[in-house]
Amino acid sequence: MSQYITDTTQLKCDKGASQTSLTVTSQSFMKIEGKLEATEEDKQPNSNIKPFGVCSVLRSSCTPSPVKWDNTSDFEIEGKKELLDNSTCQCSVGGKISVVKSAQNFVEE
Repeated sequence: MSQYITDTTQLKCDKGASQTSLTVTSQSFMKIEGKLEATEEDKQPNSNIKPFGVCSVLRSSCTPSPVKWDNTSDFEIEGKKELLDNSTCQCSVGGKISVVKSAQNFVEE
């Protein structure tokens, strides 16, 4: 079952050399375990998504160029679809951004 992701969730780009954490700025009131929930609008380079080190496509700094989040939730926060741990975002340079590890602590039943 897919889980919602929050501020500080670890992201990776399949063309980048390192991971980075997501910074949620698209909304300011929906939280899980005290962290803001991420939405499809959290895709601004350097603001929401920091560089991923060296890009294997550009052979230089991997500054993200996100296009659109896919595999989002059916649920919305102020008209913006919530992101899930299986959401991905295509980068216009050629890479695919995905979730490495959610910032939430999941309890298995």
